[in-house]
Amino acid sequence: MKNTLRQLRAERGWSQAFLAEQLDVSRQSVNAIETGKYDPSLPLAFRIARLFERSIEEIFEDEAEVAE
Repeated sequence: MKNTLRQLRAERGWSQAFLAEQLDVSRQSVNAIETGKYDPSLPLAFRIARLFERSIEEIFEDEAEVAE
């Protein structure tokens, strides 16, 4: 799943550690989501969307839909 998490985080000047603290996850989890190695659970995706004041669809994009 592609996402804009790294870009959104960078725009705010937040470190992965700071974002992880805000989301109550590990820094490694933030890194894995940013690099596409891990897809967040739905509750975590909602927390991310609320934190950045965006919809889930604005942050996460299904790669299968992109290929079509």
